[in-house]
Amino acid sequence: MSAALHLARPEDLDKILTMVAGFHAEQGIDSTEDQRRGALLPLLEGIPYGAIYLIGPVRAPIGYIIVTFTWSVEFGGLDGMIDELFIRPAVRGRGIATEVLYTLPRTLAEAGVRAIHIEVDRDNIPALKLYTRARFEARENALLMSRTL
Repeated sequence: MSAALHLARPEDLDKILTMVAGFHAEQGIDSTEDQRRGALLPLLEGIPYGAIYLIGPVRAPIGYIIVTFTWSVEFGGLDGMIDELFIRPAVRGRGIATEVLYTLPRTLAEAGVRAIHIEVDRDNIPALKLYTRARFEARENALLMSRTL
């Protein structure tokens, strides 16, 4: 099965909404359809703060990955944060996420992105193994902190 990445467009919104709802349900993320739609549509319409890639065939994607962008003096310019990565449960365990995490950095580097980051639950051992295989490294003295506004 191919883990090809395709930049999502506004007409992909309904496909993505279905997958995002599934991901949020799995992760226990409390969000409404209106919240998800409002967060996704600007990315699909070309807002420069992020991008959504469909994974697999465009007509019947097997997942998605959302990357948001910031500017980092430490990393020397544009950097990205993987906000969400979802592979449909029926096709997990086939190396698709690993392939995506090897392909995406090359794609982003070609666009001038200098670093890419991902947040992971410390207790999510399968995810930690996946991200380590994809050459992500824990930052020894860094701890991601958030404040909801």
